[in-house]
Amino acid sequence: MINLELPKPLVDVSNSLRSVAEGIFRPVSRQYDINEHVYPKELDIFKGGAKGGRKKKGAGDDDKKDKGPVEFGSNMTTVISVEQMCWGDCGFLLTLPGAGLGNAAIDAVATDEQYERFGKKWTAMAITEASSGSDSGSIQTTAILDGDEYVLNGEKIFVTCADRCEQVVVWATVDPTAGKAGIKSFVVEKDRPGFKLEKLEHKLGIRASDTGTFVLKDCRIPKDNLLGSAEVKTKSTEGFKGVMKTFDNTRPFVAAMSVGVARASVDLLKKKMEEQGAKIDYEKNLNNVSAMEKECLMMEANLEAMRLLTWRAAWMADNKISNAVEASMSKAKSGRAGTLITQKTCDLLGPMGFGTDELAEKWMRDSKILDIFEGTGQIQHLIIARNVLKLSRHELK
Repeated sequence: MINLELPKPLVDVSNSLRSVAEGIFRPVSRQYDINEHVYPKELDIFKGGAKGGRKKKGAGDDDKKDKGPVEFGSNMTTVISVEQMCWGDCGFLLTLPGAGLGNAAIDAVATDEQYERFGKKWTAMAITEASSGSDSGSIQTTAILDGDEYVLNGEKIFVTCADRCEQVVVWATVDPTAGKAGIKSFVVEKDRPGFKLEKLEHKLGIRASDTGTFVLKDCRIPKDNLLGSAEVKTKSTEGFKGVMKTFDNTRPFVAAMSVGVARASVDLLKKKMEEQGAKIDYEKNLNNVSAMEKECLMMEANLEAMRLLTWRAAWMADNKISNAVEASMSKAKSGRAGTLITQKTCDLLGPMGFGTDELAEKWMRDSKILDIFEGTGQIQHLIIARNVLKLSRHELK
């Protein structure tokens, strides 16, 4: 029998963060949507909390599979937390102090010595370039070794937490002729000469979170700021695959964000329907309900599918099971379905869905990015198809 109930510790985490989302995030959500680029001072209560030390690998870690499945671990705890917090405000979650995407990369790849240096600082991730979006392998930013330093040159766009972070994990190539094998990740501190925050973006949604462009011009960093191995294996892309594994952990988190925003929309729709005397009767035959009730039931079905796919990918990560396909499935389903749910909510609410008295139109704007960043929906479908059909990226483009 499949048990789809959360264990009590995760229920407690969920309830606790629901209180934070409802009591702290929601009341000021519109305020920071209007005042873009203003740091939400309410998030100061989280300073220090997101920068905990990672667990060092020990001899017993390799024996986990022999002890049976893990009920819940850090990944399950995170997706449960993310859903609740994004039910409150997605932009706030993206700008939590110390919880940048770069922090996940450092946690996954850094040596113990590097983690001591970088692990407790708020770290953004700089991957995207004007000529390199979904295809991370086409990165043009270069990192040339000069003595004991790397010299970085290039431009990175759409960097989340660009203004508020303390340092950035920058993806660059050490050998443009080596393709993906030459791509490495480097930690660049914000005060490095030649590293400039060029501008901040004005965005459709997630406006409480800052997004910016960095320019690197002869930016010098110590060679031990390189995360992972410096060796370029031209006949192997293992190094690139290593840094890409970060996404196997973070894509379910983005899926959980979409679940949270979509659930907020559905909750509002049901509340407004009940205020008009249209409470959903789940015992009725689907053919005997109103058109609006049917739409709402379909939205709830998609929401549950989004959540279960996300939980599956997170559970697999906690149990050291390869989850590349499942992570992409959760991201693809949640990104697309979440966008459709928030749009449909605005449709069904009528004028109320497009005014600013309610947050429905904000959620519709916020949800769009969740189908785009961390790999677009189209890219996720490619990843899934290549794995299912056992085809390489050259055979299926």
